[in-house]
Amino acid sequence: MSSIPLAERLRPKTLDDYIGQEHLVGVGAVLRKMIESGNISSLILWGPPGVGKTTLAKIIANTLERPFYILSAISSGVKDVREVIDKAKKQQFFNNPNPILFIDEIHRFSKAQQDSLLGAVEQGLVTLIGATTENPSFEVISPLLSRCQVYVLKHLEKDSLLKILDLAVNKDIDLKEKKIVFKEHESLLRFSGGDARKLLNVLELVVHAEEKEKIVITNEIVTERLQNNLAIYDKNGEMHYDIISAFIKSIRGGDPDGAVYWLARMIEGGEDVKFISRRLVILAAEDIGLANPNALLLAQSTFDAVHQIGPPESRIILSECTIYLATSPKSNSAYEAINKAQQLVKETGNLPVPLHIRNAPTKLMKDLGYSKDYKYAHAYSGNFVEQDFLPEKIKKVRFYTPQNNAGELKIKERLKAWWGKRFEK
Repeated sequence: MSSIPLAERLRPKTLDDYIGQEHLVGVGAVLRKMIESGNISSLILWGPPGVGKTTLAKIIANTLERPFYILSAISSGVKDVREVIDKAKKQQFFNNPNPILFIDEIHRFSKAQQDSLLGAVEQGLVTLIGATTENPSFEVISPLLSRCQVYVLKHLEKDSLLKILDLAVNKDIDLKEKKIVFKEHESLLRFSGGDARKLLNVLELVVHAEEKEKIVITNEIVTERLQNNLAIYDKNGEMHYDIISAFIKSIRGGDPDGAVYWLARMIEGGEDVKFISRRLVILAAEDIGLANPNALLLAQSTFDAVHQIGPPESRIILSECTIYLATSPKSNSAYEAINKAQQLVKETGNLPVPLHIRNAPTKLMKDLGYSKDYKYAHAYSGNFVEQDFLPEKIKKVRFYTPQNNAGELKIKERLKAWWGKRFEK
């Protein structure tokens, strides 16, 4: 039996063996074209764990036959970055192609560490590939971000996960020696959460626990093995997304006790407090919104304070914000409104802006009717006058619907007073 984990044994070496992320590396896709051209720019791969970020970086280096250096933002510092850059400088004398520097979890690099990369990226000494599970806009400094293309990787879909399972039992050096039959897949797929590494870890755990000649995998067996081996299943922080999900759902569900418990689990597990504070800001807008606009202000203050103070004291600030958000009235009306609007934009395309609300900085534009008949709201009683602001084709569409909470009931009454029947429902 191999001591190398199954996920590592099955790591693909070429684009043709790579499963998933068709929008990036499928035939004719943007990243595949770049790789096949041989001219790759610095880039950041943003996506959840286990979707192939590290694998893709290695495939790029192998395909382009470039030297490949890998650093982890958790264990590497400025000194390590400078050592790689020095090696890259020395290789220039031999007309070698510039190496690829892969930095895993680049969002954990400090500003000073990221600054140390800038010069080498600008001069083309290295091609940077960063991997992150967090929005790079938050944690990657602007000068570095502006020099990188950002590509978003997605959770793997069911078809991709089933392909990976089939590959494991038919191609892996250990598993192909066993007779493995999948009677049911649902639990394996559900526990994986779209994460290929987690999927293969669970499969390996289940297979190693069975001593029979023929291994029949069912939902019941998978669930039982995971419950009995929680520590193995949770290695390397694989419960990260399950815990944050429980935390968010506890706040959304109005349970301060559940929310603080999951907060404590994250803090005790060494979770990045900046990550927690970011999620609180998002939740305040998405789940509380206009029912209590002060929630977003407090969440933003928490975000700022946590960045300035850090652990262990930041736990108190996070606890205060968590309890406030959990006990606040809830509304997702702003979230629903922008979703509806974006969906309609996708369906209808670039509808023309009504003439009366177009900008008219030149005489020609005025002659063409731009801004004609526009009514300046402040010139009317109550600083309001009824007029159309949506394109003609969709002018009767409603995106925002006030919900049944004290804050939005006031908004609803104001809108009814302004617009009459349009906001009666």
